[in-house]
Amino acid sequence: MAGMKDERLMKILLEPRVTEKSTYTADKYRQFVFKVMRDANKPDIKKAVEKMFEVEVESVQVLNVRGKSKMFRRARGKRPDWKKAYVRLKPGFDIDFTGA
Repeated sequence: MAGMKDERLMKILLEPRVTEKSTYTADKYRQFVFKVMRDANKPDIKKAVEKMFEVEVESVQVLNVRGKSKMFRRARGKRPDWKKAYVRLKPGFDIDFTGA
């Protein structure tokens, strides 16, 4: 049963969101932004970040991002909705996405 749980934790974090805003919040507030699965909850996100990056998480804030409506030629389309997580780390911990 534990193996199944670990497998799910590895799939919760889809990708880090590296933007100007996320870089600013990482520098100023020790918060990192991730795109996560739509059905992920705060405790699962916390466990996944702690397991994957070997850090300690202080808090998690999540928000649902609505997909934008777009026009392609004459056809109306919509980008998919997705979920974003702001993860604040405890003092002394850091995540380095650059790999330097």
